[in-house]
Amino acid sequence: MTARVVVVGNAKGGSGKSTAAMHLIVALLRLGHSVAAVDLDLRQGTLRRYLENRRARTDAEGGALPMPGMAAAEDEAGLDALMENLMPRHEVMVIDTPGSDDVLTRHAHAYADAVVTPLNDSFVDLDVLARVDGATLTATGPSHYAEMVWEQRKRRAMRDGGSIDWIVMRNRLTNLDAHNKRAMAELLADLGRRFGFRVVGGFGERVVYRELFLSGLTMMDLHDAGNGALTLSHVAARQEVRTLVEAAAGPGTLIRTA
Repeated sequence: MTARVVVVGNAKGGSGKSTAAMHLIVALLRLGHSVAAVDLDLRQGTLRRYLENRRARTDAEGGALPMPGMAAAEDEAGLDALMENLMPRHEVMVIDTPGSDDVLTRHAHAYADAVVTPLNDSFVDLDVLARVDGATLTATGPSHYAEMVWEQRKRRAMRDGGSIDWIVMRNRLTNLDAHNKRAMAELLADLGRRFGFRVVGGFGERVVYRELFLSGLTMMDLHDAGNGALTLSHVAARQEVRTLVEAAAGPGTLIRTA
């Protein structure tokens, strides 16, 4: 068994990387997959703290919330050792990266089977992918992050002949500003054709995603965590998570049940 490696990356902070990573991890665990979680953002450590909160809830209230194998790395050699150790033992590895472009982040991207880039659905955050002419809403060139992903694709191909599926996840979607949403969709579709990524719907602008952090829970836990009946908003959010899982981990992933 060799794990499918999913790297959650974006050169900007505040895009929802750790929330996406955590929901992907728990959804896969609840589908019965063996999952390893790797946090490379040692300064912020959001994914690590999210999992610590989850462990604390389990210890305090009993029960058994599914938990991944958890690891961290400080440098390239440490990550290489982790990958060698964990890849044969798990079906999926989810790697959360810092909101910056550094040597370790680049090294992690070169291991990826899939890169998930959460992108706040705003023109303000679009420059993580491309330089955009504000007058014409056309791209004038790739961003440093897009160039980095391209370089790691070449590294991956040279190392083992593998390829990287780059997925841009439109995050924090709202029902407002329909004109801007359409313009954003059209521009992302054009950028995807030019830079080689595909676009999927991400998580809506829902307060519940932020509230769940302190309890260590995800949308996929609420039904079993004694939080009462699911609302229509919760049901919609769970479908958002399933969309991410199918995009990042492959279309056959959702067939399995815990």
